[in-house]
Amino acid sequence: MIIDNKEALQTLNDALEGELFFDDLHKKLYATDASVYRELPLAVAFPKTDKDIQQLIAFAAQYKIGIIPRTAGTSLAGQCVGSGIVVDVSKYFTQIISFDKKNKTVTVQPGVIRDELNRFLEPYGLFFAPNTSTSNRCMLGGMVGNNSSGTTSIQYGVTRDKVLSLKTILSDGSHVEFSEVSSEEFRQKCNLQTLEGAIYKETYNALKLPETQKRILDNFPKPEIHRRNTGYALDALIESRVFNSESKQAFNMCKLLAGSEGTLAFTTQITLKLDDLPPAEAIMVAAHFKSINTCLKAVVPVMHHNLYVCEMMDKVILDCTLNNREQQKNRFFINGDPAAILMLEVRAQTLELARLKAAELIQTLEASKRCYAYPTLEGSEINQALELRKAGLGLLGNLVGDRKAVACIEDTAVALPDLASYIKEFTALMQGFKQDAVYYAHAGAGEIHLRPILNIKKSTDVVLFREITTAVANLVKKYRGSMSGEHGDGLVRGEFVEFMIGRANYEILIHLKKTFDPLALFNPGKVINAKPMDEQLRYEVDREEPEIDTLLNFDDSQGILRATEQCNGSGDCRKLPEAGGTMCPSYRATRNEKDSTRGRANTLREFLTHSGRKNNFNHKELKEVFDLCLSCKACASECPSNVDVATLKAEFEYQYKKENGSSLRTRAFAFNAHLNRFASVVPGITNTLYKSKLAGGFIRKTLEVAPERSLPPLAKKTLRARFKKLSAFNPKNPIKTVYLFADEFTNFLDAAIGEDAIILLQRLNYEVRIIAHAESARSLISKGFLKQARKIACKNINTFKNLIDEDHPLIGIEPSAILGFRDEYIRLASDSAEAKILAKNTFIIDEFLSSEVKLGNIKSSSFTTEARKIKIHGHCHQKALSGIEHTFAILNLPQNYTPRIIPSGCCGMAGSFGYEKEHYALSMQIGEQTLFPAVRKAPLETLIAAPGTSCRHQIKDGTQREAIHPVTILKQALI
Repeated sequence: MIIDNKEALQTLNDALEGELFFDDLHKKLYATDASVYRELPLAVAFPKTDKDIQQLIAFAAQYKIGIIPRTAGTSLAGQCVGSGIVVDVSKYFTQIISFDKKNKTVTVQPGVIRDELNRFLEPYGLFFAPNTSTSNRCMLGGMVGNNSSGTTSIQYGVTRDKVLSLKTILSDGSHVEFSEVSSEEFRQKCNLQTLEGAIYKETYNALKLPETQKRILDNFPKPEIHRRNTGYALDALIESRVFNSESKQAFNMCKLLAGSEGTLAFTTQITLKLDDLPPAEAIMVAAHFKSINTCLKAVVPVMHHNLYVCEMMDKVILDCTLNNREQQKNRFFINGDPAAILMLEVRAQTLELARLKAAELIQTLEASKRCYAYPTLEGSEINQALELRKAGLGLLGNLVGDRKAVACIEDTAVALPDLASYIKEFTALMQGFKQDAVYYAHAGAGEIHLRPILNIKKSTDVVLFREITTAVANLVKKYRGSMSGEHGDGLVRGEFVEFMIGRANYEILIHLKKTFDPLALFNPGKVINAKPMDEQLRYEVDREEPEIDTLLNFDDSQGILRATEQCNGSGDCRKLPEAGGTMCPSYRATRNEKDSTRGRANTLREFLTHSGRKNNFNHKELKEVFDLCLSCKACASECPSNVDVATLKAEFEYQYKKENGSSLRTRAFAFNAHLNRFASVVPGITNTLYKSKLAGGFIRKTLEVAPERSLPPLAKKTLRARFKKLSAFNPKNPIKTVYLFADEFTNFLDAAIGEDAIILLQRLNYEVRIIAHAESARSLISKGFLKQARKIACKNINTFKNLIDEDHPLIGIEPSAILGFRDEYIRLASDSAEAKILAKNTFIIDEFLSSEVKLGNIKSSSFTTEARKIKIHGHCHQKALSGIEHTFAILNLPQNYTPRIIPSGCCGMAGSFGYEKEHYALSMQIGEQTLFPAVRKAPLETLIAAPGTSCRHQIKDGTQREAIHPVTILKQALI
């Protein structure tokens, strides 16, 4: 096996239409998946064509190395890590090839995302039913490789049931399509003098004897367990009429390939059977239980109600959501402090009929006397509850410190009648290990995601890792269950396959693997001949934890290294714009793993752990992965584990500058408040220079600003200068006194908006005060000048700490400036306790006005009755740290105003990012994903509202439309 033959790898790269990377960065990026394992690959390939894949296979055969296929969103067991070439088809194999509405089939490439496929199918009344918790980024190739199931399996079955045909490339490079064949066609296949022929022939020889078939049925999981992925699906093959003359099933080798984890062939096209969309109306009953045992005992009786969903979450999962900003709004239905909740969905074509079915279900629950509450959910409420459940897996990463919920026994499945007894024994077993397990379940399918809490950095817990898995394997075998229901064997369960199905059956698996893949090229060490489960772990066991000194305070994560380790690889950051949200704008534009939240966190973790340098941050690879981060903060709320890459980037920039300095442009953007203060002495001259082709061009060239960008003009008078006159109009008997933070963007650039805010507040009977204070330090933070930012943060905290309270809030106009008080200031402050107290009474002006509306202090009667339509684009920091709903609420104050939120994600400007010439194209590409088309589509009379100064500038440059701050819209609407 070659280890570092760069010349051979370069020759291979030159021959591919796609790309092959063998640099340290890409190898580190692809050393891990969403499992506990880590193995540096030899290289990472992004093939564009089938020919590329053939060349990769030929290269692997020549040098006797492995090919590890990879898409996204389905690997929790280490299936996608290995020492060979990782072949990532998620970038280029993403096409829907063909669709047959009449026969309800679709053919796709393996990199098509499950939810993207269903968005395509929805207008035709069809869908692909298997539904993982990662459905907004998981890909069909991985779903086939793992035989994925999800919440819908109790009604629609698993991926194996939907695969009609697979176009593959075999280990000899030949193209073969596997599909349903008759008995006669099967015999003809056996006579082919090719690798395909050998596969059919050896499969028949291995399974033809009745005693062999009986042994398989006796030792494989019970047939009523429809979620079963233990080894290769021999039990599914012998159900065909090739082996059973009384069977009505034709033979289809896809039954074997589904769930084979890419170990038998390389799939390039998948043809799937589709289902009609489920009945239109749904009701969800969220049954609350005081114990896990009573919850599971309720499963069998409720399953008589033809449920479409039967999912369980336990208290550990629910408690994790308490600290997740994005999931707070989804907890509305939780009553008290349940030990477990069963989410039970019934469906019908009419809402009335669905409600009747829900009532019958509730009667069953009441008769059982097991649950204490059963709220019913309808419409969007159901999606909120399911989002809470979907987030559960990633939310487990929120456990602070080294003890984590570890995937090893999280995928066991048993027959429904055995479920309660199995869990009772399981609970006793876990108590013997002094473990409080996490229960996260597809209860209706008999599958429970049970996770022990372990510190796999410590040898004592690595021993427990094995002992617990071994003990559970014995328990699962006792019930003839499946060690893997849908997550696959991978590295964590691969070594238990022989134990679960018996040596004789395992020999058949070995024989079939050798027939398909004589040189063991495809994903070696998975399913067959697996490595021990406690090798190749992500962390070096009993290592001395690196001590990383930082300027920012990461105590909430027990240090910056553990902050990066919060990323468990769930890949939520790889969702596309159509999936909603904002995370991760750079990945959405480039589709490169290095430009995702996960990629950045993993790379930083790798170099903080394996640096070899005095300054662990001083690596060009880190500079590369952080380069396209827009510091949008979306990951701080949308990542289930709250991995805040913007904060990690700020610390990186600070540390990297220690060794490498900073450019003139970086310093100019970082200290723009100082420059604008100087330039605002003569704003007319400054603006003339900005507009001048010669002077403006010189400024852009000197600072390496994109020539396409307009330079933001200075206000004729600063906000502070304007306030000297405006302060005289403060009301005598105000509702409240507010302190307005005159941030550097509003003061020097958007002073007219600041004036509108003051007038609006005064007219609504609020006293406005602006006092002497420092700038916000937003630009300093984003550019990594953290020492200077700390001085400013501490100065502002000292300025306001004795002035601000519930009746005297601090409010700001520019989201990124004022929200620093609630975010980075807490990490920068010398006294974080004081910073936290101040943060509680610090608000975006939209947020403050919205809260006053709820208190009845602001009424619609103060505003015009004129009708206006408004499109709202929210600022990224606002969405991550506050909420766009506040802007929506205040723009609804005028009774005939009709605001609508644009589901736009990031605008792409991100402060200075979009000005920088090398980032301009990407910035505009991000804007074009959703925002720009929505703005262009809006009629000219529709107002475009945007709270962020960068956002308004980006909208102007990208669409030539003027966006307006919400306070300006409200001020103009006053009567």
